[in-house]
Amino acid sequence: MIRSIRILLLASGLTAAAGLASAQAFDAETAYKLRESHMKLMGAHLGVLGKMAKGEAEYDAEVAAASATTLAGLASGAHGNYWVEGSSSDEIADSRALPAIWEKREDFDANTEALIQATSAMRDAAGTDLAALQGAMGGLGGACGDCHKAYRKPEE
Repeated sequence: MIRSIRILLLASGLTAAAGLASAQAFDAETAYKLRESHMKLMGAHLGVLGKMAKGEAEYDAEVAAASATTLAGLASGAHGNYWVEGSSSDEIADSRALPAIWEKREDFDANTEALIQATSAMRDAAGTDLAALQGAMGGLGGACGDCHKAYRKPEE
């Protein structure tokens, strides 16, 4: 039992160390490009779910579950690696990431956690039935919108 706990703690420590190292893995331009691609992929999966929720596409439990599961995984992995200082809209012309991300990092991190929670709720609901998917859309849309309003430069 003690050995298992030690192995678990060691693995957790190594995972944390790898996360810290990878957070600094990309230069600002690369982080920006990867972040943009990642967000577009998240938007594509959100679009699949949104069309079903609005009745613009037929509800398909298997497709909804797959998109929601992918979206939850993407949300969980979208944090440290992509938000590199020097990649804001002040420093990279096409970036829409406002400098406020780095100025108010604790709030930004709280928004990220809210997104992770909302995508997890969608993952749990989406394959159940249409009503459950629709019920999870409000929290997910709110999490996306709250962060975008505070930390994303409006389109010009």
